[in-house]
Amino acid sequence: MATHKETARAKVNLTLRVLGKREDGFHALETRMAPVSVADELLITPADAYELVCDVEGVPLDETNLVTMAVRIFQRETGKDCAYRVELVKRIPHGAGLGGGSSDAAAMLRALNTLEGTNLPHTALADMAAEIGSDVAFFVFDSVCDCVGRGELVTPVQWDYKVDALLLKPSFGVCTPHAYQGWQQSQEIKGIDYAPQHFDWGEFFNDLERPVYEKHRFLPELKMWLLEQPEVEGALMSGSGSTMIAILKGDAEALKKRALKEMDPTMWVEKVVIG
Repeated sequence: MATHKETARAKVNLTLRVLGKREDGFHALETRMAPVSVADELLITPADAYELVCDVEGVPLDETNLVTMAVRIFQRETGKDCAYRVELVKRIPHGAGLGGGSSDAAAMLRALNTLEGTNLPHTALADMAAEIGSDVAFFVFDSVCDCVGRGELVTPVQWDYKVDALLLKPSFGVCTPHAYQGWQQSQEIKGIDYAPQHFDWGEFFNDLERPVYEKHRFLPELKMWLLEQPEVEGALMSGSGSTMIAILKGDAEALKKRALKEMDPTMWVEKVVIG
């Protein structure tokens, strides 16, 4: 059998509203998430037993890896052996708020559904995905979705747009639990624009900018710098950060060069298509 390739696209949050803390300790959310063109890849070949390898050092390859968690849940729910060698090719940076690990897990569920011939509906895969993490169910659908609850209740939406954007991630990441823990008591920084931005394709806002910006002052500085650039229509932090999304109306390469020169030469910067 030939190697099966499964693409695991990253995501951005176009909107993120925090509604308050739930009794289970999670925060209630309303968010619209969209896949983007930068992606990890899973290369899956038949083997005597399940095995996970990765091209990037430091990625855990034990039972804590979300891909392996997806395999174990699929095995439990379907009774299938799932004996494959999985090579994980990483292109989505870690700690970026782009959902790389979650997307990998959902991609594994989709791949197993095909390879094992189970033909389960997306809703059944999403139920498995919700056990792994709050945003894994979104990635099962691989389309623009509105997500509520803690993010695990997913509704695909009609989306007829292809939006050019530049993603900029500084060398540091943001701890997601700390971002949510700081949300209620956080304050706006004077001179920083937190207001919703409006486009033909919808609104653009993120309630987690407030707590994250208080702790990581480079991020609001980067946002305001981006909003001043002639190539940029809008700028927003994605999810809990640390990636910034710049909606483009001009030359991405010129903006990338200027950002690396004027803001941070160590940033990961990638032009993508949203949707």
